[in-house]
Amino acid sequence: MKKKVLATIMATAMSVSMLVGCGGSGAADTTAATDATDATEATADTADDTGAAPAADGEAITVGFAQVGHESDWRTASTNSVKAALSSENGIDLQFVDCDNDSAAQLEAVRNFIEQDVDYIVIDPIVSTGWDTVLTEADDAGIPVIVIDRTIDDSDKYVSWVGSEFTNEGLAAGAWLKAYAEAKGIKELNILEITGTTGSSAEIGRTKGFHQFVDSEGWKLLDSQTGDFTQEGGQKVMESYCKSYAGKFNVVICQNDNEAFGAIDAMKAAGVSYGVDGDVIVISFDACTAGLQKVLDKEINADFQCNPLQGPDCLKIIQALQGGQTVEKQTFMEEPWFVSEDVLKDISYKNNSGKDVTEPLIVVDKATVDEAY
Repeated sequence: MKKKVLATIMATAMSVSMLVGCGGSGAADTTAATDATDATEATADTADDTGAAPAADGEAITVGFAQVGHESDWRTASTNSVKAALSSENGIDLQFVDCDNDSAAQLEAVRNFIEQDVDYIVIDPIVSTGWDTVLTEADDAGIPVIVIDRTIDDSDKYVSWVGSEFTNEGLAAGAWLKAYAEAKGIKELNILEITGTTGSSAEIGRTKGFHQFVDSEGWKLLDSQTGDFTQEGGQKVMESYCKSYAGKFNVVICQNDNEAFGAIDAMKAAGVSYGVDGDVIVISFDACTAGLQKVLDKEINADFQCNPLQGPDCLKIIQALQGGQTVEKQTFMEEPWFVSEDVLKDISYKNNSGKDVTEPLIVVDKATVDEAY
């Protein structure tokens, strides 16, 4: 069903204004994901009863989705969100590939989509580089590419990206730790870090943001190792840390909830007290349901959300392109910050766009957990 006129649509879509700044709570400098494109309203007259803009020949719109894998609760929520939005009920024939954290497999999946002559390709890139050649191939084939979650740094041959400002997540974590330590009278911070998959934009951004505070505040970073965003990885790294740095650390920062779950299991086994009123402050990212339950249970002190529900925005972008409309080049998800204690009302910091922001902190209760993804 592929319509080569989409190449023209893609070229038009590339002529857009870039959004600046983002992060945190949806305060200034943030465009909510639900505002991904005002232009989608223009497609309403061409949409079918499900809300999707139908193909010109009446066939379903074919979309190939190359997902990172299934390594975490966050990833499962992301996959389910895209599948629910890009469904047959919405006029979409979705071809889904779980790439199992294999970059070569992901490139192959995208090339297969190009060979299949799909109408659109959605990619959540495992790593941020190595994409220029295959995206050029998609561009030459007239297939618009939508990128979600992680970013692509070595090519701009995609029509739109929807995701999180990872550096702001790291900055917010650093700002919270600084303010929390001051409020609690903690004079010295000795930190162990468990990072995400090396080379992923989430790992790069969160590390960059948090390390700005490590450097500016003179905190001691004892060690940093990757847990690959998995519970098994987080537990393995933390088991090693508990042996190598016994009694020497009072902060553990994990770059997603699943790593934090593994780190908590390792600290339990080693007899290390952690969380609220424990010897070790635990910081996490993602704020999935199970993560927020740990915050409610006072096992995680602070959890910084990374919103995985990008599926509806993918559908809106496809609708807009089907209608010949332009779309934003970037859309940042709206994301709050969650804490276990009512010690701080908000945090202030200079975000990645250089703007001074003050953002609220949400103390987790049962309703918060029940409403989480």
